[in-house]
Amino acid sequence: MKKQSFFPIILVSFALVFLLVGGYRAYMSKKPARVLPTYGQDERDSVAADGKKIPVQVVHTVQQFNFIDQTGKTITQKDFDGKIYVTDFFFTTCPGICPKMTKQMERVYAKYKDNNQVLFLSHTVNPKQDSVPVLAEYAELHKADARKWHFVTGDKKELYDMARYGYFVTATEGDGGESDFVHTEKFVLVDKDKRIRGYYNGTDSTEVDKLIIDMHLLLSEYAYQEK
Repeated sequence: MKKQSFFPIILVSFALVFLLVGGYRAYMSKKPARVLPTYGQDERDSVAADGKKIPVQVVHTVQQFNFIDQTGKTITQKDFDGKIYVTDFFFTTCPGICPKMTKQMERVYAKYKDNNQVLFLSHTVNPKQDSVPVLAEYAELHKADARKWHFVTGDKKELYDMARYGYFVTATEGDGGESDFVHTEKFVLVDKDKRIRGYYNGTDSTEVDKLIIDMHLLLSEYAYQEK
């Protein structure tokens, strides 16, 4: 009778142990599968100690803002300290892309509404019409918790400057005057350091699926950094 070889069994056992250890280490490290890009990098000249000019990379960060949300509360950048957030621009009477965008944002909100590291920020582009009571009614219609999802109004020029120079969601020029109008389908993902980490078509469910995944990756990135 031939003796049975135990070599294949031992080999398989070592392979399983290797996979389990590797998987455990990956799980414990929580290292993200990939790192999201950072948008808005610019090269500027800096002066070194010896007086020579040297190029440095400067990463764009979202500027300070001051708006009023659906509860009448003043909302500033400080309210988003230590949070990642998704932002967009809309108006309540929009018959076109805005209802589609809000429906998609509701999907993202439902996924992350219980995560204390995530917030949502929607700016009206029609502050003349979208008063605080109008925004409150709109927020209630979409079952938005005011502590998590802020619908904001304010000075038109400041709102439009945020669209153009804070989040870069439009390339159109304008002065925020009576005839100026911004209409964009973009959702923007902003990290805890106020840097832009992603753009998504808010009317496209596939793009919004990607946003949901990217938010998980961004949270994983911070969890890994904090270890």
